[in-house]
Amino acid sequence: MTGRVEGKVAFVTGAARGQGRSHAVRLAAEGADIIAVDICEDIATVTPFYDLATEADLAETVRLVEAQDRRIVARKADVRDRDALTDVLAAGVAELGSVDIVVANAGIASYGRSWELTADQWNDMIAVNLTGVYNTATAAIPTMIEAGRGGSIMFTSSFGGLKGIQNVAHYVAAKHGIVGLMRTMANELGEYSIRVNTIHPTNVDTRMIQNPGTYGMFAPDDPEPTQDKAMPGFLSLNTLPVPWVDPADISNAVLFLASDEARYITGVTLPVDAGATVK
Repeated sequence: MTGRVEGKVAFVTGAARGQGRSHAVRLAAEGADIIAVDICEDIATVTPFYDLATEADLAETVRLVEAQDRRIVARKADVRDRDALTDVLAAGVAELGSVDIVVANAGIASYGRSWELTADQWNDMIAVNLTGVYNTATAAIPTMIEAGRGGSIMFTSSFGGLKGIQNVAHYVAAKHGIVGLMRTMANELGEYSIRVNTIHPTNVDTRMIQNPGTYGMFAPDDPEPTQDKAMPGFLSLNTLPVPWVDPADISNAVLFLASDEARYITGVTLPVDAGATVK
């Protein structure tokens, strides 16, 4: 089956690399044009653990989408800045047409026991992973309603949006928060045939987990944690015998929820988690 989102326009945040890039390219391969956003700079509370994407990364996403013979409008913008997102969306709509698909994917990770998190760690996490999702959706919704074509809005949550995980209380709080936001928006937007769902991955093989900070969660007493040392911990999270899933596994879920195959699916929390939620 091809052309599952032919003629549609998708707004994807965190699109410079990782899951966001994978989603943009997968949707483009199935016929969508793309409006892509990424901060393309570091955030101080994240950089002790891993670096964020760059403008060169975003340019590579542009190249990969265009290789699918689709159009793309890509801009540097911070999801914490609602006005900036609105401006990017307006530029994309002016060139590509109204938005049909929203993938609020941008997110960050940092680590620490709940009572030891700094105020900045907490505030950055909520601002990006919760408020940033709200900003993304609300930037697009008026345009989607005006177009009158319905559509699909997806929030990237986590298996941590359905259960507790130690050492990431701020992350878990944000990911639970967007489930509540999704359920409310699904009810509010149903009359416009706009569907809203959350996707709940287990660990995904991207820079967000492939870094010493994440490895240290599973090897807390080791001064030099490595992927090999952390592997038993990764494996322990999932029911299926894998340490993580690939970005493409999440993109397949994004494509399904974006397509007409899911035309009556809304208000759903969809795990793509190798069984992590039920373990």
